[in-house]
Formats: sequence, C-alpha cells, structure tokens
Amino acid sequence: MPEPEPTRSKPVAEIVTFRLRPGTDAAAFVELARATNKDVAAQPGFLRRSLSCDPSGLWTEHIEWADLERAQAAARTVMALPSFKPFGAAIDGEGLVLRHAEILLTMGD
Repeated sequence: MPEPEPTRSKPVAEIVTFRLRPGTDAAAFVELARATNKDVAAQPGFLRRSLSCDPSGLWTEHIEWADLERAQAAARTVMALPSFKPFGAAIDGEGLVLRHAEILLTMGD
C-alpha cells in the first residue's frame, strides 16, 4: 500500500480592512506602514504585502503568508514590536476587520 502524501500547508491571505483615526494624514500613514516593512518581511512565512485605500477612506492591508499558522504567529509577534506602535495608533480599531483566506490563484507579481 502506498504511503499517504504529506499534508501540505496552503498559502493564506491576511486581509485587514480599517479606517484611520480622524485627523490622520493618509501620506503620513503610508510612511508609518513603510516603517514596518522590514519587521513584517522578517517574519517566517512572509510572501508579500500591499496596502490600498478606496475613495471612501476604507483601507485594506493584504499580506500573503506561506500558511495560516505562520500568519497567526506573525500577527502575535509584530504587534509587540516598536515599529508597530505608531502604525497601530493611527488606525481606528473600532471598525477594524481581520480575516484569513486560503489563496487559490495568484497571477503576476
């Protein structure tokens, strides 16, 4: 009887939507996000990150991770890092929504 194939972890997207605290300048916030890039990229399982904002002021951070376990571990780690304090302080936590979704298809880079 053949050996069962090992279970492979699936890459996941961490999708966070939020609004900024009133009075926060969008360009200044992008620089706060940029200041966290090195710490995010250093997390095991990190693949890529993007940040966008729609005309209504709803921001979306989209981070791709090698698997859900590493995404969850990174979330616990980065929130305690000094670079994240100003970034997190600029976000209105009341409407923040975080979710993870299995990546089924990617295209381009």
